[in-house]
Amino acid sequence: MRALEIVAAIRSGGATATSVVEAALARIDAHNGAINAFTTVTAERARREAAAIDALKAQGKPLPPLAGVPYAVKNLFDVAGLRTLAGSRLHESRAPAARDAALVERMREAGAILVGALNMDAYAYGFTTENTAYGPTRNPRDPARSAGGSSGGSGAAVAAGMVPLALASDTNGSIRVPASLCGVFGLKPTYGRLSRTGSFPFVYSLDHLGAMGATTEDVAACYDAMQGPDATDPASAQRPVEPVLRELVQGVGGLRVARLGGYFDSNAGEEARAASRRVARAFEGAGEVELPEVERARAAAFVISAAEGGTLHRKTLQQHYDGFEPHNRDRFLAGALTPGAWYVKAQKVRAWFAHRCSEIFDRFDVLIAPATPVVAQPLGAEWLELSGRRLPLRPSLGVLTQPISCIGLPVMTVPVAGVSVLPIGVQLIAAPWREDLCLRAAAHLERTGVASCPA
Repeated sequence: MRALEIVAAIRSGGATATSVVEAALARIDAHNGAINAFTTVTAERARREAAAIDALKAQGKPLPPLAGVPYAVKNLFDVAGLRTLAGSRLHESRAPAARDAALVERMREAGAILVGALNMDAYAYGFTTENTAYGPTRNPRDPARSAGGSSGGSGAAVAAGMVPLALASDTNGSIRVPASLCGVFGLKPTYGRLSRTGSFPFVYSLDHLGAMGATTEDVAACYDAMQGPDATDPASAQRPVEPVLRELVQGVGGLRVARLGGYFDSNAGEEARAASRRVARAFEGAGEVELPEVERARAAAFVISAAEGGTLHRKTLQQHYDGFEPHNRDRFLAGALTPGAWYVKAQKVRAWFAHRCSEIFDRFDVLIAPATPVVAQPLGAEWLELSGRRLPLRPSLGVLTQPISCIGLPVMTVPVAGVSVLPIGVQLIAAPWREDLCLRAAAHLERTGVASCPA
């Protein structure tokens, strides 16, 4: 069942929160061995939270908006009583978290029920979730292939039907890449929109938290539950809650839409280009536009990520070099040695690119671009063939997402139907704070059958 279907069933008396949770735990038990999405299952907590929802129902009290919906979180979110692994074996000796992350608290207040923590690339630095400490997460559409990363556990858990919703993080594409490769919906809100308090950082100036789900409505309801300023997160925008779920009933008449060409075509394979064109055809009068100097924006994102990530882990690298995940250890080391002048230059390029992109949003409301250059690749693959070029696979999976991350724009990734046997997703990009436009466009694509998640 989808998240909002669960809420409706519990409210009508057609199901109990306890029965829903037990079914979710049974699905996890049946399927996680093959997929490896979960690192921890919080069955005791889930049953306790479900009983509390059922007690509210029995007492005739109003139920919260996500009452009884099972969900899971990428294991960089603090969960009271659990160690926040952030995908690293080095964290196994840390003390358990004393309290839930801010977004986990908000989900609990909304009635959602936490059933576990999810696998990821170590320290969120990667695009394949091939974690040497906790094993690779497999793509439910083809278990021989990657689920994407770094939030691969989140994408796989939703795609496999183990949970209808999962929380994740996105620094350079870590929600959008697995959403594309697993065939689910994923929202990366505007930088600063959702609180990061209680989540393990990667790149302070680029980290976003968001959600994945099986429908646009489910993602919108989850996003609404998590909104609101947070004084404990210095990056949190002091903006009021702006609900989006109720906006989805609006059509897309008058919405100015354009497909991104140029860089976004030359760095996309045939299936990715076909997906973005199919999405564009779903919007009457959609135009085409190019972003300026996208290569420089991606380079800036690389430098900022390396420098801030390496600085964050500098001391641990000095003390426990051999304990780091081999896939990203040397990149962290290189980042720690990045000259300050490079970092300053990258931030200047970032500011310039943000200004130029803001001019494009004077003409268009939503921009369309492929989310990944290709469909999911086999586990263990090191290279990617793209338009006659042989490229390193892991960094190349973010070639279409990193430029957008660099300037913190809101993006909804939708799984496009009918262009490939394996899933492929498209990014719907809007101006800062206009998540409502991304979600309205996604809802239109879902209603017209262009986007769908066969979880």
